[in-house]
Amino acid sequence: MHYLDHAATTPVPPQVAQAMAEALTENFGNPSAQYELGRKARDLVEQGRGCVAAALGCRPAQVAFTSCGTEGDNWAILAALHQNRRTGRHIVTTAVEHSAVLQCVKRLEQEGCAVTYVRPDSAGRVTAGQVLAALREDTALVSVMLVNNETGARFPVEEIAAGLRGHPALLHTDAVQGFLKVPFTAGSLGADFVTLSAHKLGGPKGIGALYIGGRARNTRPLLVGGGQESGLRPGTEAVAQIAGFAKAVELRCARLEEVNAHMAACRDYARRRLGDIPGLQFIGPADAPHILSFSLPGYPSQNLVSELSGREIYISAGSACHRGKVSHVLSAMGVERRTAAGTVRVSFGPETVRGDIDALAEAVAEHREMRFPML
Repeated sequence: MHYLDHAATTPVPPQVAQAMAEALTENFGNPSAQYELGRKARDLVEQGRGCVAAALGCRPAQVAFTSCGTEGDNWAILAALHQNRRTGRHIVTTAVEHSAVLQCVKRLEQEGCAVTYVRPDSAGRVTAGQVLAALREDTALVSVMLVNNETGARFPVEEIAAGLRGHPALLHTDAVQGFLKVPFTAGSLGADFVTLSAHKLGGPKGIGALYIGGRARNTRPLLVGGGQESGLRPGTEAVAQIAGFAKAVELRCARLEEVNAHMAACRDYARRRLGDIPGLQFIGPADAPHILSFSLPGYPSQNLVSELSGREIYISAGSACHRGKVSHVLSAMGVERRTAAGTVRVSFGPETVRGDIDALAEAVAEHREMRFPML
């Protein structure tokens, strides 16, 4: 098997699975229970919070666990609007955000909010100047992702945060694709809300985190209930998932520079191997070490993904079409429709080896030779 879709989800290392198994079988108590078994579960939750906070460079109290990145994005957006409800109902975001952000702000737009969607250039880049120029007196929230999940573009969140000093707008960044892949701390980033997800770095699905800091005050919970997570996120904590998240963060931090250098080397090697294929075009800047998108214009991406799947080579067509609609990211970049329809994404992890990339390049070259371009 050649797994090249780490930006979609990642394999779970044995140590992570073991940490989760122990939480499920040995420390299965309810963290809110007052007896010993509950206290042991609560200790696991707090140890996990401390581990994630250390990787972010923040205080444990500034980390709240969520069920996923989507929840974190929605929560941050709604909390920021609530805090700044007297400032106004204007939102600045980009046209290339993850759907967890875009669909949330589009719903708010239908409910009366004004939204400015900053468009990228043809390479997929957005500048801080573009974002800051969109500010208004009634801007309550700016939401700009750290790393684009389709193109690997790294956005200037730090510059945006600096430009927001003196403005009441709160800053949220979806850092799901950037956490422990591009260097940052909560302090250096400067965002008021930062969204994370475990399953993008070797952790389990079903667990994420939201950093709440900076100018965020009295953050409004997304849910109401039993008062867990200091009243911020009620619901019995997912102890096993938190333990797995923490172990994945611990493992990645122990080899951070090595793993990121390895992924960057894989990206660069893939660019060299794929670059020899006639007609192939790379899409986006691939600033992040783990993401590379390319297109065979005229060759539908779903066909390529399906054919490679038959060879146990797994890549994503997530940056191309869905039910005949071109990716919103590629559309915002102005990518020609025929090129967009042939775009696929490959992404790398610690487990990726050159043999995976060689298999990919050979299969893509054969696909190009065997298939007629669509008319």
